[in-house]
Amino acid sequence: MSTPLSRPSYAAVLRVPHARRTFSAALVGRLSYGTVSLALMLSVTRSTGSYAVAGLVMALFGATSVFLSPYRASLVDRHGPRRALLPMALLYAALLCVLAAACRPGTPEAVLAVTAGLAGACTPPLGPTMRAVWAELLPDRLLLQRAYSVDGVAEELLFVSGPLLVGGIVAVASPVVGVVLSAALVAAGTLAFVTSPATAALRPAGRGKSDGPAPGRGGPGQGRALLQPVVVAAGVGVSVSAVDLLVVAFAGERGLGDGTVAWVLAALSVGSAVGGLVNGAVAWSSPTRARLPFFAAGVGLCLAAAGLAPGLGTLVLAVMCAGLFVAPALTTAYLIADESVAPGFRVRAGAWCNTAVNAGMSAGAAVVGLLVERLPLPVCFAVAGAVAAAAALVPGYRRGAARPAAGAKGAAQSSSVSSELPEPSSSES
Repeated sequence: MSTPLSRPSYAAVLRVPHARRTFSAALVGRLSYGTVSLALMLSVTRSTGSYAVAGLVMALFGATSVFLSPYRASLVDRHGPRRALLPMALLYAALLCVLAAACRPGTPEAVLAVTAGLAGACTPPLGPTMRAVWAELLPDRLLLQRAYSVDGVAEELLFVSGPLLVGGIVAVASPVVGVVLSAALVAAGTLAFVTSPATAALRPAGRGKSDGPAPGRGGPGQGRALLQPVVVAAGVGVSVSAVDLLVVAFAGERGLGDGTVAWVLAALSVGSAVGGLVNGAVAWSSPTRARLPFFAAGVGLCLAAAGLAPGLGTLVLAVMCAGLFVAPALTTAYLIADESVAPGFRVRAGAWCNTAVNAGMSAGAAVVGLLVERLPLPVCFAVAGAVAAAAALVPGYRRGAARPAAGAKGAAQSSSVSSELPEPSSSES
């Protein structure tokens, strides 16, 4: 499945056979994650008339989705995308349709909560699996870096465009249409994704391969090697999620309108997208484990500086600067996770990073909500930034034999990668 390419660029990534088809299919399915939360929240709120019930339903949906992610990823590693990912996606889509039908007056709250929890438990890990496909297609680490960067930027855009799409639907129809659309997107996208020849290369690892240590890559060291990227992903998730509430508090203190909040959050997304593209285009001479603390510290320092902003303009600039480090930090964490594990563990490795980000975002929103009522706003910004900065202090451990350096090419590497392709290997939003 791998193709040697002389010029590592974003265009070269998309010229790899089957890459555009596979990536497009994955993005269609992942767009569902950008639409489902808002559509489901509005549907439950309108049908029950209770924000408390909507909050409970969304909490259960999010909790089962986030915390069962590594287990769902292990099913993809063990059984392959076609046998695990497709049934998962179809069940998830069916449960979303059941939820859409249940969102009407008179439906017991327990039915909504249980159905939402079951749907979240079936969320297919399309993001980690797509990153595993990139790792199979691109043995050159420079190209893989670019692929992960464009993947991260595309995902960022999906989570911006998804709510806008739901907003357009709600303007002309019931929000349950958005829930049904989310179901259709994930079903169609996953079906197209798993039928791609590139995805077919991710053969099931089987219990024997995925559960035991790989030759030359001892099992116990695998968890230790994943510690740095998982902790940094969680720290960045905490810091980024804190921005939403902190910006609302900033606007409230200065009597600014709600529209200013949207501009500041948009600046964070723009900064993240730009940072991700620049990071992917740079041929770094330093190893990934050395770059990751730098990116995490950048997020933390910029957020701490944002707390000292005297006005809206400087706040937008500081938050945008923080965004410049967000996508590079997460992309690098995924790269480290990929190079830290043996084939057959990649979906799980990516899912652990995804789980860390999402869990960090949930925890960050809860903690900052308590702090913002008790501490001055600059201190809250500093605390939020300190979490990412502290994560940068986690040492990086290598496990087993080192993977080829970024950009390294040659007959030896090609031979090594080619020999891996028939082996089972697989690497969510």
